[in-house]
Amino acid sequence: MDRKELEKVSDFSLGEENTAYAPYFIGKSYLSLLNNKEVTICNVTFEPGCRNNWHIHHGGGQILICVGGHGWYQEMGKQSQLLKSGDVVYIAPEIKHWHGAVADEAFSHLALSVPVEGNSSEWCEPVTDEEYEKLR
Repeated sequence: MDRKELEKVSDFSLGEENTAYAPYFIGKSYLSLLNNKEVTICNVTFEPGCRNNWHIHHGGGQILICVGGHGWYQEMGKQSQLLKSGDVVYIAPEIKHWHGAVADEAFSHLALSVPVEGNSSEWCEPVTDEEYEKLR
């Protein structure tokens, strides 16, 4: 997808290509820092088929607010959830999970986290093509 198409996925700023976290994603994503005072808020946009690796937030949870397109969210050992604009997902600390776009459509969500002393993210294995293709 070209940049102009991706900018239409949500009303929030697309930001720049997410190169810092690219090793933890399959496909291309974009990241825009919207706020870093008290609560960190980022707009994350995934190209079609893009998803992040399984990961765990240590010390504090995360809230996803879906703002455009369609995506997936899955916690380890649970069924995946199809996400659409307006959906909100609370991810408790220490829960292994992943999220990303459906195969044929871009997806955008706001990621909110409260900075907590000792907060960290542990990046784990990729979501395999076999796992991902079962979601279609």
